[in-house]
Amino acid sequence: MFGAFRPTSVTASGLLWKTPWKLSVTRKANQRARLKKVDSVIEAVRVSGVQCGALTRALELPKEHEMPAKDKYTIFSPTAKGYRKGIHKVPKFTRLTLRTNPKGF
Repeated sequence: MFGAFRPTSVTASGLLWKTPWKLSVTRKANQRARLKKVDSVIEAVRVSGVQCGALTRALELPKEHEMPAKDKYTIFSPTAKGYRKGIHKVPKFTRLTLRTNPKGF
């Protein structure tokens, strides 16, 4: 079809930059490394002797090696099928603390 209504890559298949439906091995490794870095920062602050509310809340979070894979790579979502969605579908997931989920989900 030619003219004003010709199919372009956007109109034919949707967005050009689609979010993959599952995390790749590399993205999973990056997520684990990110969690480990956060754990090391929390531990360094704890060792320094500083006391604050944010630190006490951070110490209650599970460490990377204590988290099941389900919690590392997915997040609870009441609207998603099966009540779970990939962590990479959450906007700004690299900057949020998404370590706690409801029990049983």
